[in-house]
Amino acid sequence: METRLLKGVPVRDRILEELTSRVRQAERPPGLAVVLVGDDAASAVYVSHKEKGCREVGFHQETHRLLADTPEPEVLALIDRLNADATIDGILVQLPLPAGLDQERVLLRVDPRKDVDGFHPENLGRLVAGVPRFVSCTPKGIVRLLEYYDIEVAGKNVAIVGRSVIVGRPLSLLMSLKGPLGNATVTNCHSGTRNLPAVCAAADIVVAAIGVPRFLGAEAIGEGAVVVDVGINRVEAPERKSGTRLVGDVDFDAVADRCSAITPVPGGVGPMTIAMLLENTWEAMQRTRRGDHG
Repeated sequence: METRLLKGVPVRDRILEELTSRVRQAERPPGLAVVLVGDDAASAVYVSHKEKGCREVGFHQETHRLLADTPEPEVLALIDRLNADATIDGILVQLPLPAGLDQERVLLRVDPRKDVDGFHPENLGRLVAGVPRFVSCTPKGIVRLLEYYDIEVAGKNVAIVGRSVIVGRPLSLLMSLKGPLGNATVTNCHSGTRNLPAVCAAADIVVAAIGVPRFLGAEAIGEGAVVVDVGINRVEAPERKSGTRLVGDVDFDAVADRCSAITPVPGGVGPMTIAMLLENTWEAMQRTRRGDHG
């Protein structure tokens, strides 16, 4: 059985090409504001990727860099200004925030109509109700990736390992909604799941989003399953000049011969996340233009 690699780059490129064409015909470019507090190295890299994506499609983009010891009222005041700024359609607060800030309070301050990350409780609640406004970028990207490669979700048994509000929970809701990209039977696995490898091995589609390098091995993947690896973990690799390499939450070498399709790390889900952020920002502008506040 030949295993297909589900690469995110060609899907991302198609989406960015479509967005670029739309922006050229729009009255104004969509605006995305990123709030980066502190000097976390990984966060800085993620923000640079978002800035690059905005430049590629012609979005207006602002990055507001604040010191790690910035008082919380100052961070909240900045978000208030961005909420009121008509040139800004989407606001993204880069996580994690420094220890001195209340992450929940900061995220709640973002206008849910500009919450293009989909983390605001109002947007999560709309997803639960089956009337989503903005869906978190990684879950939305996973579903679009499967659609691009003609991998049917409806009627399939899906095991999602991880229950964060960033990936696991919204993805389980999204894949169980009525519609051509949903209608799956979803099991949300986590640290309390008994005999987790057996639960995963019985699934048609396995999504690993637990943040532990090579957590799932061959015993957790059934013959012919589709594997979506969300993990991005840096591990030691003495044979490399850098001394490290990126690996996923799935032991790729151990499972590649068992599954029918698998996302690589890097180059699988990662590129889709940025594309969905830009698409959500475009949709936010369109909602504002239509006066759609729902």
